[in-house]
Amino acid sequence: MRPFMSKYDEIRSTVAPELERLNERIHARLTSGNALMDTIVGGQLRTRGKQIRPLVVVLCARMFGAVDNRVLAAGASVELLHNASLIHDDVVDESKLRRGTATLNAIWDNHIAVLVGDFYTSSSLREAVETGDMRIIRTISDLGRLLSLGELSQIDTARTHTLTEEAYFNNIDKKTASLFVACARMGCYAAGAPEAATEKLAEFARLLGLCFQIRDDVFDYYESDKVGKPTGNDLREGKVTLPLLHVLLDPAVDGNDAMLAMLREERISDEHIGRLQAHARDNGGVDYAFDTMRGLRDRAAAILRGLPAGASATALLDIFDYIIARDH
Repeated sequence: MRPFMSKYDEIRSTVAPELERLNERIHARLTSGNALMDTIVGGQLRTRGKQIRPLVVVLCARMFGAVDNRVLAAGASVELLHNASLIHDDVVDESKLRRGTATLNAIWDNHIAVLVGDFYTSSSLREAVETGDMRIIRTISDLGRLLSLGELSQIDTARTHTLTEEAYFNNIDKKTASLFVACARMGCYAAGAPEAATEKLAEFARLLGLCFQIRDDVFDYYESDKVGKPTGNDLREGKVTLPLLHVLLDPAVDGNDAMLAMLREERISDEHIGRLQAHARDNGGVDYAFDTMRGLRDRAAAILRGLPAGASATALLDIFDYIIARDH
């Protein structure tokens, strides 16, 4: 069986020219003429992530037409806003590393990091305006609101110890899935896709985004050396995600009262983090999360069967499989 990372690289290779043009567009948009800003941005552009989100924009658009400058502007817009949110998140979380690289706030300081995040946000809006499509402009502006509200909702549920699956899915719908939905909508709008197809792809993307966040949350329940990055961070902040949440809501599981007491500590110790992680793993929480992701995948596959078949549809489902199987 081929490694899934290599499969993902295969998917990217099918739209490599389009992604290259998109990245050139991002670079041009972020070139400011300000020496400090250009130095900081240059460092950021050397550490690109997997760019799943702009890939979704391109693939959705390609189902209905050519990937032209409007599509590339839409993809650049959503990628710039995503990166702005990551910069601001690192400031809020006081994170020192992202993808194994020092964060902006660690290198420069919070003041500069916030200003750079704001610069990315305004650059995102400029790219949306370049499409000349009010639906795209509205989508990116609504997305900024949803990302902020999702983060605030998650903080609130952690502080109030609200432990329900409804609250969990509401939070990740806003803070993560909304970004994927925006990608699908913007790609479809830019390509002139029919309204019915746009709505179907938006729902596919919502399921993809939910799956992406659940998989990310699962990583938090293992030791750092097994994942290759720091884990337990959500638990340290009192954020209970699906693997542990499922176990805590099961009255048949022994030891839940002790786990709840740990979560209510003002500062959760590393020892208690380890016990909470093990409690989720040992009582079927991680298995439940994977079952949930596979269920989302099946629903997403059914949606695609009602859309034009071809390489783009296949690639979108392959991304879903990659997300579930990824190990970092």
